[in-house]
Amino acid sequence: MESNSNVLPKPLRGIIPPMVTPLLERDTLDVAGLEQLIEHILAGGVHGLFILGTTGEAPSLSFRLRCELTERVCEQVKGRVPVLVGITDTCFVESVKIACKARDAGAEAVVLAPPYYFPAGQGELLEYLEHLTAELPLPLFLYNMPSYTKLVFEPQTVQAAAGITGIVGMKDSSGNMLYFHQLQSLLKEHPGFSLLMGQEELLAEAVLAGAHGGVCGGANLAPRLYVDLYNAACRRELSAVETLQRKVMQISTSIYSVGKYESSYLKGLKCALSCMGICGDFLAEPFHRFRRAERNMIRRHLKELGLMENK
Repeated sequence: MESNSNVLPKPLRGIIPPMVTPLLERDTLDVAGLEQLIEHILAGGVHGLFILGTTGEAPSLSFRLRCELTERVCEQVKGRVPVLVGITDTCFVESVKIACKARDAGAEAVVLAPPYYFPAGQGELLEYLEHLTAELPLPLFLYNMPSYTKLVFEPQTVQAAAGITGIVGMKDSSGNMLYFHQLQSLLKEHPGFSLLMGQEELLAEAVLAGAHGGVCGGANLAPRLYVDLYNAACRRELSAVETLQRKVMQISTSIYSVGKYESSYLKGLKCALSCMGICGDFLAEPFHRFRRAERNMIRRHLKELGLMENK
């Protein structure tokens, strides 16, 4: 199959949810839940779909399951929005393999965080990107996630990477707005390079400052909310931004804050989707789903948010 790079808007704009991976067991997709989740997200008017990211538990999934997920998602989406596929791996060859599977399935682009075991230097990272893009069959988005990878794509590295043919954008999940503004300044000579905010709590601020959109985990639950916030920020309708931002923060401080571990974001998201009847809440090892007490808290929060009126 030929590359789908001609389908991808440059720059890619809007809300591109990092989709949860619905599971029944360790290595078994919740296929019915996956189908419902995709339709639920797309019905919210999103501008793309990102699978096999952090929210999708990609590092915990087998290569076989990652390929199955990619095929099923692309088959169901059928080009309605661009599908971006995570190819992050500690092994160069495996990243290329997943990218080729993504191309064959009909995805529009791939997404890569730095290899997260050995502490590569910035020069080595840039060389790695040059070597990798030469073998990738699809356009590449960088993924800055220093809290998990322990590596940062430093601003000058991103600027240099933007000049490499095939690298078309970046998702920044650092939560560092100074860093984000530095990127914006350095990327002015690359107007086709898409700069997306990963921290949904900062979506409005970033878009008001000129970002192209956001990769918002909460859009699994309430896609229309994040699309509306993005549109309001683009139009600089500050009153609407303020109202919608409050609801985004309510999701962040309730759904993501049940439980005492850093995994509470992912557990809360999956539990909420389960309570809403969209997909199962099984998590890949080493995590486990919320027990009854936490689940009851999530249900209460969903009702307060108006996301379970008819459930």
